[in-house]
Amino acid sequence: MADFVTVRYAATGASQVVDEQGMREMQARVYDARNSQYLLVKAPPASGKSRALMFVALDKLENQGIKKVIVAVPERSIGSSFRSTPLTVGGFFRDWNVDTKWNLTEGAGAANKVKAISSFMASPESILVCTHSAFRFAFDALGAEAFDNALIAVDEFHHVSADDGSRLGEVVRELLERGRAHILAMTGSYFRGDAVPVLRPEDEERFTKVIYTYYEQLNGYRDLKSLGIGYHFYRGKYVEAINEVLDPSLKTIVHIPHVRSAESTTDKYTEVDRILDHLGEVIDTDARTGLYHVKTPDGRVLKIADLVDDSSDREAVMRTLRSIQSRDDVDIIIALGMAKEGFDWVWCEHALTVGYRGSLTEVIQIIGRVTRDAPGKNHAQFTNLIAEPDASEERVSDAVNNMLKAIACSLLMEQVLAPNFNFRTRDDSDDLDGARRALEITYDAVEDERGFQTITIRGFAEPGTDRARQILQSDLDALTAAIFQDESVLRAAMTPHEYPPETVNQVFIPRVIARQYPDLDPDEVEAIRQAIVAQGVFKSPAVSVEQHHDTRFVRFADRLINLDELDMDLIDSINPFQRAYEIMSKAVTADVLRTIHGAISATKTAMSEEEAVALFPRIKEFRAERGAEPSLVSPNPLERRMAEALAWLREAKRRRMASPIPAS
Repeated sequence: MADFVTVRYAATGASQVVDEQGMREMQARVYDARNSQYLLVKAPPASGKSRALMFVALDKLENQGIKKVIVAVPERSIGSSFRSTPLTVGGFFRDWNVDTKWNLTEGAGAANKVKAISSFMASPESILVCTHSAFRFAFDALGAEAFDNALIAVDEFHHVSADDGSRLGEVVRELLERGRAHILAMTGSYFRGDAVPVLRPEDEERFTKVIYTYYEQLNGYRDLKSLGIGYHFYRGKYVEAINEVLDPSLKTIVHIPHVRSAESTTDKYTEVDRILDHLGEVIDTDARTGLYHVKTPDGRVLKIADLVDDSSDREAVMRTLRSIQSRDDVDIIIALGMAKEGFDWVWCEHALTVGYRGSLTEVIQIIGRVTRDAPGKNHAQFTNLIAEPDASEERVSDAVNNMLKAIACSLLMEQVLAPNFNFRTRDDSDDLDGARRALEITYDAVEDERGFQTITIRGFAEPGTDRARQILQSDLDALTAAIFQDESVLRAAMTPHEYPPETVNQVFIPRVIARQYPDLDPDEVEAIRQAIVAQGVFKSPAVSVEQHHDTRFVRFADRLINLDELDMDLIDSINPFQRAYEIMSKAVTADVLRTIHGAISATKTAMSEEEAVALFPRIKEFRAERGAEPSLVSPNPLERRMAEALAWLREAKRRRMASPIPAS
């Protein structure tokens, strides 16, 4: 099938070349900033962030007075990226050695992680690997002082949140406030998928930033020459449509939908069986590896890993995946919630994801599963198979165009999500007798100095506790999805003549809220219920039970900010797909990515025409001397400013040429 977008790269091999210390281009860029106390690395999967951390950490242990290094990862499967690594063979002065006792992510690990971390801090050992949760609990038990003169490396840093309810975010802020620890934050997607920023602006300013974009990484590969992204819509059940986009000749990760999502049949095991049936005949299961052997109609035997089955057999499959040595070890992986971030399978060519993904972070992380260079791997592809939205073709096309722009921005490590919305009541919203007015469909939106908007709704109940406010600020979208998937709400959607709206609003919705958050009292449930109702008023109509009436894809695309300011139409054609359709874009080349990056910069940069014009001679001189334009991600502030001025001038020229010529 045709791609939604195809990005081609120069395949220069530059990003894979190592220097005299064994460092790749991105790693050397990070190492140059090794003396910073707080270092933020924004670089794509497969760019070598884990090894970059090793180089920096060993220098801090050897030369900067750091006594301990703690690497925190979001889940155990990612810990293998930080196992002992011989670095001296490449020319570095010291190897990265992690005693198996202090890698708490491998095997069962220590039964009591807090006790293990406490013992490590008192031991002569210098390097420990653990999960985010283990580090949080240890921090609660030991306090910030225990981590003085330690380097805390947080992998997948987008799990941190500036929200007051984020414990990991609070830990980072406490370490920053004390000022005695070093922090190295690493992420391939510096946005969370919701409207909450990763760091508060004042905290982020304390970090030295090293940015390495997807384009820089992929352009320097030896073998991988193109990345394809396809959005394909279907009607009916996805298990009937998936065979049209699942190519058994490609090394593929298939992510089936969550059992509570609209796309799911609710029986995940049957869904896996149907996918296997599409591929061929199951011959047997290898007792040693846990992999299925499936014979295809053309006589090939596929090795398929099932990570959906959560029985004891999955541990054998996980061991097999952790020890992959060659292209022939595995052909297809079928997963539910695993193998999305930090999962290394360099031969993976195709990530096929079923169902709407409300988090752009998740989309970028899944794309990262296929964007690793490997011998014989010329093309990588991400495909999202989605139930057809119930919206006009024009609106869906606009949403897809915005989604394409959002992905392009994200591949350039730019933040593109909507601002946060906080709800509060009007001061005059009570009657004289203290009774609440009925909810009115009128509101005021006031933007504060950070660009966040507060919506004031007449009659809206103010949440009286921190817990309720935290749910409203960080969990509103997820809770709304749970309500739309509730059996009673779905039944009411199917037979609206039997269920009046007040039954849904006052009975079914509060019941779901109470079930999701059993710790809430009735007043908190009521405040959150009103927020859900308000969201329905201001965001979109209710979602119908039928899959092809699902509008979530369109709604998410509408949340992306500043995309309308990127004035470009990337849609090329709309083709039939099953009974629905697929939307394909024009080719996104290197020049287009650079243009998008410049357009983004122009919308974000505070610059006057006088400054841009004054810098232009310097820009011409720079280009003549270096043979290249100044870079927007250069560590040199003057070069960055010249690049911003060039982007501003180009955008001003584009606007001038797009303006109609006045009649004489």
